[in-house]
Amino acid sequence: MKLNERGYAHAQELIEDGHAVLDERDDWSEHQPSTATENQFIEEHGISEYGKWHLGIDEKKDKETKGRYKFPYGDFVNVHRCAVLAAESRAAQYDYIEIENASAHLHGMLETLKQGAARR
Repeated sequence: MKLNERGYAHAQELIEDGHAVLDERDDWSEHQPSTATENQFIEEHGISEYGKWHLGIDEKKDKETKGRYKFPYGDFVNVHRCAVLAAESRAAQYDYIEIENASAHLHGMLETLKQGAARR
């Protein structure tokens, strides 16, 4: 498993542009896209664009499959805090240091946004 640099850069850009949902840790099971939504996104945008919504790449899997992409962080519109937190803890569990570090950085960016929103 390796860090998906494109996905990581995409997530950073989205957060910087304010495309983030500052949800709670356990919300990802309810907020993650359904299989039908994923398949529709791939049909409309291609597998490469689908891959940009993930922090991990399983190089053992074929490039043209959903299974190649791991550690999703959003819903194809926004980065979700709950998804980033899930990715961070799962990456730590499996010792995927690069993905854990990238997730931790995104987590920090989201916390900064959350603090800014709380001050308003």
